[in-house]
Amino acid sequence: MMRLRPPPAPILATALAAVLAAAAVAGMTGRSDPPPETVAGEASAGDAGAAEAGASLLRERAAARDRLLELEPALAQARAEWGRDFYFTRAIYSGSRGWWGGRGRGTWATDFPKADRQFLFILHRLLAMLDLHEWENPVALDDPELRRFPFLYMLEVGYMNLSEPEIEGLRGYLEAGGFLVVDDFWGEEAWYNFEYHMSRILPGRRIEPIPLDHPIFHQFYDIDEIKTVPAVNNAMRGRYEECWGPPCTPTVRGIFNDHGELMVVINHNTDLGDAWEWSENPYYPIDRSTYAYELAINYIIYGLSH
Repeated sequence: MMRLRPPPAPILATALAAVLAAAAVAGMTGRSDPPPETVAGEASAGDAGAAEAGASLLRERAAARDRLLELEPALAQARAEWGRDFYFTRAIYSGSRGWWGGRGRGTWATDFPKADRQFLFILHRLLAMLDLHEWENPVALDDPELRRFPFLYMLEVGYMNLSEPEIEGLRGYLEAGGFLVVDDFWGEEAWYNFEYHMSRILPGRRIEPIPLDHPIFHQFYDIDEIKTVPAVNNAMRGRYEECWGPPCTPTVRGIFNDHGELMVVINHNTDLGDAWEWSENPYYPIDRSTYAYELAINYIIYGLSH
């Protein structure tokens, strides 16, 4: 696989802050019709120099994307069949109603849609060679269309209560090669509920720790430490954990297929989605929001290439 290297961390942090400030000004919390596609630095009418710079950027992005498609045939197939290389797909599932984070739509909708949109806003600028769908894409676990999307994000799984059609749908998705990232659930009780459902979805497959030397931590960014990513209200009070009682150590664990490749990645005692949602907030710790973006980008590259 092509090895892409990130910008230095201070540059990334500065760029992240600037891009998210622009996102906040653009008003990313309300649904609106997708804007027409534009190029960063696009010229105003009559400015030939800026127009040429914009055209040059388009050519560079197209060339980079073509190189990536040559190295990853699966991406080329997805582009031909669906029109875009990547859709950030969020799992809709049955479970407890979420009147705070889920705003009455169920806990699957925690941080939705702002977290998804801000993540895609940044992803579009950091991985410009990836032809991505720039809007949220929630899909139910029992929807046959789920198999069209090789990357799936699922959160607050401590509250899920899956039906048999949902169990069968997610099992078929994973066995067909889908890649699942689980996020934002805390404590032992939530873990036991998730573990029970996974034993129904993938019976006989163990949940195992993922060592820090595993390739998933080094696809694009080198991750050498698992950090707690806090919810915004806790972060502003200087508290990062959401557990009460036993220690709330952040972990990244996984489920592997018969070829030794990850099919499920599980982020426990951490909240990547809240970092995406609030990373434009000047009081949110930028080291944690940067980490949340870096880890997710590694997950996406791994999921699309394995």
